[in-house]
Amino acid sequence: MLTVKKLLTLRERTRIRKISMILAENAHKARLMQDVDLSYINSILPLAGLNTINVEKPQTQDDFKSLAFRLEDYSQALLSRLGAEPSDWDFTDDSGDLDISKRTIQDKIMVLDRLRSPYNVGAVFRSADSFGIKKIILVEGSASPEHQRARRTSRGTTATVEWVFMSEEEVVKLLKTYEKGEVMALELGGEDINTCSFPKRGAIVLGSEEFGISPEILSCCTGRITIPMAGTKGSLNVSVAAGILLQAWFSRS
Repeated sequence: MLTVKKLLTLRERTRIRKISMILAENAHKARLMQDVDLSYINSILPLAGLNTINVEKPQTQDDFKSLAFRLEDYSQALLSRLGAEPSDWDFTDDSGDLDISKRTIQDKIMVLDRLRSPYNVGAVFRSADSFGIKKIILVEGSASPEHQRARRTSRGTTATVEWVFMSEEEVVKLLKTYEKGEVMALELGGEDINTCSFPKRGAIVLGSEEFGISPEILSCCTGRITIPMAGTKGSLNVSVAAGILLQAWFSRS
């Protein structure tokens, strides 16, 4: 437990982030109907410019639930002030960044073949973080994960998933090192994602929003996977399709 004295030694942004984390942790305790040290909470709230919580010690389930909401509201308000609003189920380290050690990482890579939209690139990273992708390879011409819009959409996951830019020639050379059945393409006219078999390790290739996968890279793919649809559009947004595919690969390999 960080004391008031210790919190006062921290820089303002760090202090606010720490207090936000403390409030989130105690909100979780309140949801579980565990004891919350309201005296301590009220001693640190003014350090972040917040009013103290004037409530009695919770006794009933509703009391604990109400306290949890109050603490969560304060925590999120502080994060909004910092411009960083992770969900309350995010795993963070002591500095408030996403905790990479909490990731389950599998021997799987993604190849993004010239995805032009930084929004889509960021969204793909978020799914990749959630579903065990070890590394993302961006074919030259793709939007950079360091683009402000990509970082914003990724919600911090451009820092948790390893990534690298490669030329098309380098990607082709790499994919040819995999065994048959270990390189898949998400393309129309392939095997139904609901019935196909996924390899334990390997690579999945996603094409650009406009042109799909280049012929040279597609020739390295020994399997094609398709997501069946029943709407008027002929394809899904690439980041949405990536999320569907990665969850299936994660759960069935």
